[in-house]
Amino acid sequence: MGDATVLVKYRFYRRDSERGTTQASVTFGPKLATGGTGLTDATRKRLPAGLQPGSGSTDLFVAANWTYTGLFNVRRLVADEDFRTLMRTEGTQATRLGSEIESRFWLSYRPYESKNVAREWFIGPELTWLHAQDDRIAGVNQSGSGGDVLLAGITTFVGVRPGTHLWVGMDWDVVHTNGALFMPMRRHISFGITQQFRLHF
Repeated sequence: MGDATVLVKYRFYRRDSERGTTQASVTFGPKLATGGTGLTDATRKRLPAGLQPGSGSTDLFVAANWTYTGLFNVRRLVADEDFRTLMRTEGTQATRLGSEIESRFWLSYRPYESKNVAREWFIGPELTWLHAQDDRIAGVNQSGSGGDVLLAGITTFVGVRPGTHLWVGMDWDVVHTNGALFMPMRRHISFGITQQFRLHF
């Protein structure tokens, strides 16, 4: 198991119209050092921090999201932009893995929507740019360990009831930095459950 992240997402803007819904939100929370850091290779030598399931560090995750429904006046066409950063601290083996910046654009179409909007289905292509800064070991910068990756894939998003959604996404490496120490993400599969709720003040 890797590190666990505990996040809170707050939607601070929403506007409904005949075209659809425009909304914006922020997400933030800590990434906790719950993952293992003692993984070894076939010779029982401890693997570097970057290859461990966990980082051994407590980091801060911050993101901003914007959604625009009715792109090109097509009511079921949705543009979604997600910008996020993971600010890392020093963890296992006196290593501070490089902080990350990610920008993800998802263009989805909703082929199904129930009359009461309790159930809906979105699917479409997405493009992700990921930038990782250089790692630091014992305070020494590891030049060339960071870099950029461009990923392309597809994501599907299913609403099973109001406020509850299931999603699955798959991405593949399109192009990446050819640094000697940079280990780009070649493929990525993600899935999750989203539950929305209201805060009353």
